[in-house]
Amino acid sequence: MTLHIETPALLFSATSLILLAYTNRFLTIAQIIRSLKKHYDEVHSKSILMQIQNLNLRLSLIRYMQLFGVLCLFLSVFAMLLLFLEQQMLGIYLFGSSLLCLLISLGISFWEISISVTALRMHLSDIVEQETEKK
Repeated sequence: MTLHIETPALLFSATSLILLAYTNRFLTIAQIIRSLKKHYDEVHSKSILMQIQNLNLRLSLIRYMQLFGVLCLFLSVFAMLLLFLEQQMLGIYLFGSSLLCLLISLGISFWEISISVTALRMHLSDIVEQETEKK
């Protein structure tokens, strides 16, 4: 079994774009948390506190998504180095590990997205309930 040095390099562009998307999600959620905290300091609503807790969980998930994404990139580069040094089997195992890290990162991303969708659906159901009560 052989692996060419170019194969791990294929992950660079994809991993870089994924990490950029994760960073954008992190920055957006951080901005929402700052806004909600300011609002919570004024109102002390339990609903806002629950939203902040939900966003805190999502921040933790994004941190792990980023961790495994960076680990994927690191292992890919290390695999390329080993392939360059003609350490074929070790390079193959490290590249396989980098793919596993990418899968874990994407799985956590799916989990974070599902939490986000659930939270948005709760907001929508609140709006629907308020509108039906008005009628």
